[in-house]
Amino acid sequence: MKIITSLVNETISENTAVTVGKFDGIHKGHELLTEKLRGQKEKGLASCVLTFDVSPRIRLKKDMTKLLITNAERAHILEEEKIDYLAQCSFEKEIMQLEPEEFIRLLVENFHMKYLVCGTDFSFGRMGRGNAKMLEELSKTYGFTLEVVEKLQKDHRDISSTYVREEIAAGNIEKGNELLGYEYFVWGEIVHGYHLGSKMGMPTINLIPPEDKLLPKNGVYVTKIEIEHHIYHGVTNVGVKPTVTGENQMGIETHILDFDQDVYEKDARVVFLSHIRDEKKFDSVEELFAQMERDKKTALSYFNH
Repeated sequence: MKIITSLVNETISENTAVTVGKFDGIHKGHELLTEKLRGQKEKGLASCVLTFDVSPRIRLKKDMTKLLITNAERAHILEEEKIDYLAQCSFEKEIMQLEPEEFIRLLVENFHMKYLVCGTDFSFGRMGRGNAKMLEELSKTYGFTLEVVEKLQKDHRDISSTYVREEIAAGNIEKGNELLGYEYFVWGEIVHGYHLGSKMGMPTINLIPPEDKLLPKNGVYVTKIEIEHHIYHGVTNVGVKPTVTGENQMGIETHILDFDQDVYEKDARVVFLSHIRDEKKFDSVEELFAQMERDKKTALSYFNH
C-alpha cells in the first residue's frame, strides 16, 4: 500500500476507486466501503481511501474526542485489507477552504478518480456544504461513477465510530468488537513499572498507550498480547493502580499467563476480549494479589472454553 500525504501536491497515475472519511476505528460500516472499493479491481481501478492525519473536527477544535485508532494503526489495518493507496492528508487551510466542486475536481484530476463510494450522510467541501445529492450532479459533470450505500445497523442503530466509542469506553468489549468486526487493541512500548508483580510471583508488563488513544474504562480485562508476532494470553488492568501508588497515573498493566521473558523496550499489542471487573482499591497489596489470582483463573477459564 502506498501512503500519500497531500491531495493538492501529489498525484496517482492510475485510475482509482475512492472513498473519503475519518475512518476512525475501521468498523463494519467502513469495511463495507472498502469492500466496494476492492470490488472495482476487476474494472481496472486501484482502491484509494482518503482521510486526514487529524480529524477535521479536532483541527477546528470542535471535538477533542479520543481516537479508536491512531494513524499508524489505520494504515496497518487498511494494508491488511489490501487497499492500494491511503491518502492520509493534512487538513490545512488550503483544504478547509475548498468548495465542494473544487474538492471533487481535485480527486478527479490528481487521483484519476473514476468511482466514488460514500454513505448517505457524507458531507464534503467548505463548511461541509457538499452532500450525496450534490455528488449525483458532480458525477455527471466529471464523469465518475457514484455509489451511495445505506448505513449498516446493529440493534436499530447506525454502526458508527461514536457507537463503537461508547461501547469501548463503557467497558462493553464484546459489543465494541462486534461493531468493529475485529478485536479492539492498544499498541505501545513496554516500559519498566514498579516491579511489584515480580516480587509477588506475578510479573507484569506496562504499556504506554498513545496520548490520543481511547482506552476502555478502568478495570480488568481478558486480553491477548502480541509481541514480535507471537501471541500470548493475559489479564490486563486499565487504570491508575490505586492500591500500589495512591496516585492518578493512567496505565495499561498486563500479566501474561505462563510467560517469563524479558521484553522491555519492545512494542506490544494488547487485544481486549472481555471485561472481568471494575477497578477497585484494596486495603493491602496482599488482598490485591489474592484478587489478581482470581482474575487469572477467570482468564484461564475464558481461554479454555
